[in-house]
Amino acid sequence: MKSGENAGKIGGMRFGPFEFHAAARRLACGGKDVHLTPKAFDLLAMLIDAAPGVVPKDQIHTNLWPSQVVSDATLIGLVKEIRRAFRLEAPDMQVIRTVHRVGYAFDAAIEPAGGGDRVAGLLFIGTLRAELMERVNLIGRNPDCEIWIDNATVSREHARIVIESGRVTIEDLGSKNGTRVNGELVLGILALNDGDDVEFGEVGAVYRNARSFRPTRTPATRGDL
Repeated sequence: MKSGENAGKIGGMRFGPFEFHAAARRLACGGKDVHLTPKAFDLLAMLIDAAPGVVPKDQIHTNLWPSQVVSDATLIGLVKEIRRAFRLEAPDMQVIRTVHRVGYAFDAAIEPAGGGDRVAGLLFIGTLRAELMERVNLIGRNPDCEIWIDNATVSREHARIVIESGRVTIEDLGSKNGTRVNGELVLGILALNDGDDVEFGEVGAVYRNARSFRPTRTPATRGDL
């Protein structure tokens, strides 16, 4: 789905009051998660990736249901679900444009998610330091994660740390070996405070707020973790 110049859109994007993060599978408005079913989320990601271009209906069917025959009514239902979710938060916002007999296009102005380049926190993993940005930071064994930890006890998409408007939270993403803060298993979304000990599986780390910490070590590169 990611190709050409549009591939960069799929990381963290803002449109109106919404932020969209494909890797973390998160759509948010004002820091609050906006619920979409998995297929609706995948359709939204596809349309954002292609914006402002039109995605033909047959391409959508192939990508969303590669081994199934699904009627257009099912696709229309997903479009309605996305429009309804946006309408609840921003009633006047036009999100998806229908191109009759062709397909659909994402119709809102897209820009990179705000604050994406500002370092707002740090994770110390052994002697290494990983930078956390003011946005969603995905942590896991998948090299596509913002913080890549190459350890067998860490799941491919293990946890996420969200930094937004001065608030820092951590959430386990259904990892096999769990995420712990100060020895307590993370269940749901938990506030993260300066100096907290964090464990991803068997990998220990310490969270530090960037404003209260003066760096003395060299930042870790993705390949070092």
